[in-house]
Amino acid sequence: MEIDTYIAEQTFQIHLEGIVQGVGFRPFVYQLAREFGFQGWVNNTKKGVQICVNADAESIQDFYETLLKNIPKNAFVTASSVELVEREVFQDFEIKQSAHEGKTNILLTPDLAICQDCRSEIHLMTDKRANYAFTTCSHCGPRYSIIQALPYDRQSTSMGTFEMCPNCKKEYQNPSNRRFFAQTNTCPDCAVEMRVFENNSAITLAQNEIIPWLVERINAGKIIAIKGIGGYLLMGDANNLKVVEKLRVRKFRPSKPFALMFPTIDELEKVAEIQEDEQALLTSSAAPIVLLKLKKGNDSFEAIAPNLKHIGVMLPYSPLFEILSQQFGKALIATSGNISHSPIVFKDQKALEDLAEIADIIVTNNREILVPQDDSVIRFTKNNRQKIIHRRARGFAPNYFYGSFNTHKINTLAMGASLKSTFAWQTEQNLYVSQYLGDLESFDTQNNFQQCLEHFEKVLEVQPQIVLIDQHQAYFSSILGLQMAQEKSIPVVIIQHHKAHFAAVLAENNLLDTTEKVLGIIWDGTGFGEDGNIWGGEFMFYHAGNFERQAHFAYFEAILGDKMPREPRISALSLSHTLPEVEQYLKPKFTEKEYELYKKILKQNQLKTSSIGRLFDGVASILSIIDKVSYEGEAAILLEEMALDYLENHDFDFKEFYSVKIIQNQVQTTDLLQGIIEDIKAKKSVGFIAVKFHFSLVKIIKNIATQSKIQHLAFSGGVFQNALLVDMIIDHCAEKFKLHFHQQLSPNDECISFGQLAYFSLINN
Repeated sequence: MEIDTYIAEQTFQIHLEGIVQGVGFRPFVYQLAREFGFQGWVNNTKKGVQICVNADAESIQDFYETLLKNIPKNAFVTASSVELVEREVFQDFEIKQSAHEGKTNILLTPDLAICQDCRSEIHLMTDKRANYAFTTCSHCGPRYSIIQALPYDRQSTSMGTFEMCPNCKKEYQNPSNRRFFAQTNTCPDCAVEMRVFENNSAITLAQNEIIPWLVERINAGKIIAIKGIGGYLLMGDANNLKVVEKLRVRKFRPSKPFALMFPTIDELEKVAEIQEDEQALLTSSAAPIVLLKLKKGNDSFEAIAPNLKHIGVMLPYSPLFEILSQQFGKALIATSGNISHSPIVFKDQKALEDLAEIADIIVTNNREILVPQDDSVIRFTKNNRQKIIHRRARGFAPNYFYGSFNTHKINTLAMGASLKSTFAWQTEQNLYVSQYLGDLESFDTQNNFQQCLEHFEKVLEVQPQIVLIDQHQAYFSSILGLQMAQEKSIPVVIIQHHKAHFAAVLAENNLLDTTEKVLGIIWDGTGFGEDGNIWGGEFMFYHAGNFERQAHFAYFEAILGDKMPREPRISALSLSHTLPEVEQYLKPKFTEKEYELYKKILKQNQLKTSSIGRLFDGVASILSIIDKVSYEGEAAILLEEMALDYLENHDFDFKEFYSVKIIQNQVQTTDLLQGIIEDIKAKKSVGFIAVKFHFSLVKIIKNIATQSKIQHLAFSGGVFQNALLVDMIIDHCAEKFKLHFHQQLSPNDECISFGQLAYFSLINN
């Protein structure tokens, strides 16, 4: 901005919005103002950070530009302004008490992984914080998970009950200290304290004895549940097969991969391949789980990720985990503290009640978690390094950057879907997308979803003026949305699932206002369609704010409800039962009674589906990879792994595909299945057929896009978590088309709430 020339020493006010609280912004401003010799003040408000200084026009311009160019590492400024205000006289520069007046309009700072300074400090034995498990500063530590009100100050968090000792107060008040105004500051003299329970009994240990004692127990094969930043993690020796098997039995998790925590990058590099972009994420302030490829010949973690050659890994992101990992020295299992299909446990009492049957030892602490969060999960494709977010939670939620689209200033709440649930808010000026909250199929997850929503309302001091829900009104999120709308006497807007997916990827790529046509390829497992069937293999046009279903995979029978996605053999039967010579491959998968019953159901069935998710399931079953799954997406993951393994061992450009007709805008799915059956009869390898299937999907996309004469292709839906498929699309389509994938959000149903907001912004204009 440019400021007119005024007489010397006028009073200027600077306002900053975005992630500007909980990231050391006020200390940064304080230091910069002192360097410039300014008098005035800085404080937090419900709208961001406010700065008031005496300066002349030239120096305020210089100060403002310097400020914006050098903001703290974890800050993000979305809006800023400078204005001349009524003249005041200041004697010094100070950090004023936060202002609590007005409407809340601020982004929420995510939880920040331990910074390098704090990491060095806890390993320095001469430092007072040596081995102190809750060391933080203004650049790291819990933020979103402990906030209960704004502006962000200690008394507005669950740290409010902790009184700082004299030394911590000195640090807090010292402008040259990195803990200057660090709201989470504590030390061993005013500590966050742990408690240990073994076999439901409290164990008496000094604070500095707890972690060495835990390391002994882990080495002895014990499983521990330990309170992290966003909830409890179940941890144990990842190198001990008996521990892995014991945890699988106790957690009812027969084959789903466990995440691992490694003490250092060096230890991780011994077992996995790490690219530069992956290491950057692992060591970032978000510190997510990153999916990495195991090195050839390394089968030491087969029990951790059965039949997979990729593992989910992370580095210690809190001082507690840093100390524990370093003292243990090897890979630790680090999986969410819950029973399968339930949300992560984050309350101490619930941990003692629910996790006692899983963990031998439970470690609590007296810093309350107010907002639960799982660890985020991210992957990169091998060839093109396209980032794919599998789960967006700790370190990223709940903010969405680069734009909002509600021009009518209506506080809009989007309730999302059922699987991979999130909610999203469009307030007057900001847009928020909650952390991943799980699948809304259990009472605990539903309760957790509702509590997080209520907490969000409280922190932002906002009430919805309109509610958006999925077309499937039996979803818990839809039922809750309808209930809220009725109680608050506000309107409800129903938005079709795949249109929300499409709108989400359009909005992420700034295409809502494009004048060009966009072809949306929206592939997932389940979404209630406008014709009453289950959609999931959709090709849609977007132009000038309008969505139109252009083509889809041919319908096949959707039978047996939730049993179908749990048993790929049912998808195989539904997809291919009309094909000649298929019975010999299908019948052995069922008992005689099942086979006859299911064939009868197929003949009488009315509900149809175009789901690509079920197509992947069916192909995996026909290839005898898996007939029943123990976790969502297992069949598709194994099919992708078989294809990747084949490509790795056959160093050539794969170009074989199944010839598939498109009749009346319907992709003839049976052509795919018939081709696969022919290859099975010809004794082609499973890996070869798996690659050919993936490439055939790419050819179908390319053919429809070419016939449509559209340049822009946008991809959304859980199927596009498949890294091989995404790589193949880029390899074979990027030269001819402009490709658009999700940027900040997952392509799975986590993006539905955001997409509902984006879609509503179009129909509301």
